[in-house]
Amino acid sequence: MIYFDNGATSFPKPRGVVEAVHQALTRYGANPGRSGHDLSIQTSAKVYEVREAAAKLFGVEDPSEVVFTSNCTHAINIALKGLLQPGDHVIISDLEHNAVLRPIHALSQKGVEYDIANTYGRCRKTLDSFYRLIRPNTRLIACAHASNVFGIRQPIEELAMLCRDKNLLFLVDAAQSAGVLDIDAPYMGIDFLCTAGHKGLYGPSGTGLLITALGSSLSTLMEGGTGSFSANYEQPLDMPDRLESGTLNTIGILGLGAGIRFVRERGLAQIYRHEMRIAKEIFHHLKRMPQIKLYTPDFDEGSHLPVLSFNIRGMSSEQVIEALSRQGFALRGGLHCAPLAHKKMGTLEQGTVRISVGAFNTREQALKLCEAIKKLAVPVELPLQYGKIELNEN
Repeated sequence: MIYFDNGATSFPKPRGVVEAVHQALTRYGANPGRSGHDLSIQTSAKVYEVREAAAKLFGVEDPSEVVFTSNCTHAINIALKGLLQPGDHVIISDLEHNAVLRPIHALSQKGVEYDIANTYGRCRKTLDSFYRLIRPNTRLIACAHASNVFGIRQPIEELAMLCRDKNLLFLVDAAQSAGVLDIDAPYMGIDFLCTAGHKGLYGPSGTGLLITALGSSLSTLMEGGTGSFSANYEQPLDMPDRLESGTLNTIGILGLGAGIRFVRERGLAQIYRHEMRIAKEIFHHLKRMPQIKLYTPDFDEGSHLPVLSFNIRGMSSEQVIEALSRQGFALRGGLHCAPLAHKKMGTLEQGTVRISVGAFNTREQALKLCEAIKKLAVPVELPLQYGKIELNEN
């Protein structure tokens, strides 16, 4: 199987991740922070090491600002539902994943207002689109770092400056960019950084991160066992306990720690160059095929992540991925949980076929994929002898 579905979850995982998960199951099996015996203390220490590693990766000095979640969607829900109140106004982009759109829409049923800004890539026009939607009651801008469907990057740094200028808070969905782009949350002015642990950070499924210095001020999505302040009926204000109710996913967290270590050792810049080199080659091969429909005119490091979408004229996206799956390729077709992005690009009915490159993909795999797509994209023509009907007069 040649795997190009890293935008959904990265695969394969680094060997160190597999080993860390095995250690979690066989050596660090106690409940962290819940008991005073040696095994619990050792497990707590390993979990804290991962918290420190995540803080360092994203430029955070205080590890208590790192909250472990079950995925990026969970992190986004904690932030949005913990922050927004009836009467607040939010601006999101027209490239958002349902992880942002659905919680915002649900909150709109309870009095939160929102608008959707048109985007045009990393340019002034996108910034102006957000600016024009700001109201006196605007509280937050929530924006994907890059589209999970088309790989289009957003002007995050400039949007953060806009938020500071207008005294707004800023949430970034970094599900596709964490582990690929260098993200220093405090320096960049990101108040809530939400990301998956199982994509570009190469951790196991069921892992995610919310990074914020504002956690103590959020209302809680869940309350319950924290292992601290157990006599109190109220959820603690102390971070990260306030936002981490119940037993942590120790197995996933330790695996995530190994994934973060892999990313740091290989280097963000090297990972990005490698993945973009492969994605750009695929893009330019597809661009030469007449039956292929692409959705961005160019594809380069400044404007994209290594994620691209296409369609084959005359085939649905589901038909394409099924045909490629039979040949040993793993891609994703459909709407990719991002109806706003598909509405923007005119693909809401058909969906798209998505190629998302990972650190373990190779140029040889990319060329094999392009050859398989080329064969699918050749227009089907009947042989000449079947091209006309001969009448039998007898």
